[in-house]
Amino acid sequence: MTPSLKTHDLAVGYRSRGKSRTVLRDINVQVSPGELVCLLGVNGIGKSTLMRTLARMEPALGGSVAINGADITRMSQYDLARNVAVVLTERVAVGSMPAFRLVELGRYPHVGWSGLLSEEDRAIVRDAVIAVGAEHLARREINELSDGERQRIMIARALAQRPAVLLLDEPAAFLDVSARVEIVATLRRLARERNVAVVLSIHDLDLSLRMADTIWLIDGAGRMHIGAPEDLLADGSISSAFSGPNIAFSAGDRTFKIREHPYGKAFVGGTGEGLGMARTVLEREGFEITHAPEGAQLMVTMNASGWEARGRLGTNHGASFGELARFVRQEAGATLQTEPQP
Repeated sequence: MTPSLKTHDLAVGYRSRGKSRTVLRDINVQVSPGELVCLLGVNGIGKSTLMRTLARMEPALGGSVAINGADITRMSQYDLARNVAVVLTERVAVGSMPAFRLVELGRYPHVGWSGLLSEEDRAIVRDAVIAVGAEHLARREINELSDGERQRIMIARALAQRPAVLLLDEPAAFLDVSARVEIVATLRRLARERNVAVVLSIHDLDLSLRMADTIWLIDGAGRMHIGAPEDLLADGSISSAFSGPNIAFSAGDRTFKIREHPYGKAFVGGTGEGLGMARTVLEREGFEITHAPEGAQLMVTMNASGWEARGRLGTNHGASFGELARFVRQEAGATLQTEPQP
């Protein structure tokens, strides 16, 4: 099967006043029809530059990009628009316009010089609107839509192009948590149902690990790591890229943990679903979680009615995690008072 998108020794960056600055080099990636790829990396590493180069919005500094086996530098603008659709982070200023009219713009690479939509084109527009669950938005004015609603319409416009490749640069950047999850879940479903190769750059690591078929991870040295989320977790690539002096990414539970534990060790035992949340409270308050009670300065036991804790201040109990956090902060203060002064 020919990949929908493939690069060979691609180098991306900027040209200015006759000089070029390479941001990323030796990029060899590919995306198959129906595949969802998440592009990850820290801010300023070159993700947006790579996305714009894949869309031919920026010229490559070296190597090549092919869509369905064809070099994009040899495609006409119309051919490129028929095969590649792009959704950017920036809000598009379109003034007062019904949402379905914006979706119709996705058909213009296919209608020729007249710009007139056929019944088939209108059916494709309706289908794109339905595919993203935006039927209730179609008649509303674009400038009245929320950011999440607007992104749905922009994705519908891109789908109306009937592209082989859909490129999205931070499509969920300004959305709330539920809207981000919904947008990425929609893109995964559309990749499968429409057999479209979808590539999106994104900052949400947890969402990427849960939703992506493949991750392209750019590390701090500009190297590209490619693989299924589980493979990049297993080989340490994710942890290396996102851990820092004060935090560490734990591949086991896919969470960030604070490296510093100034108040000693804590043990959490007992039963119930609250064990994990109790550990989270203690870690946040500066205690290292130990899996054995020996040597722990703070002991917390979870039960059906809440929690019981024993530490330097004696024993306490409560029903809420807020109460537990307040007790732990008191324990932390007691720890500082008992430490020898320099």
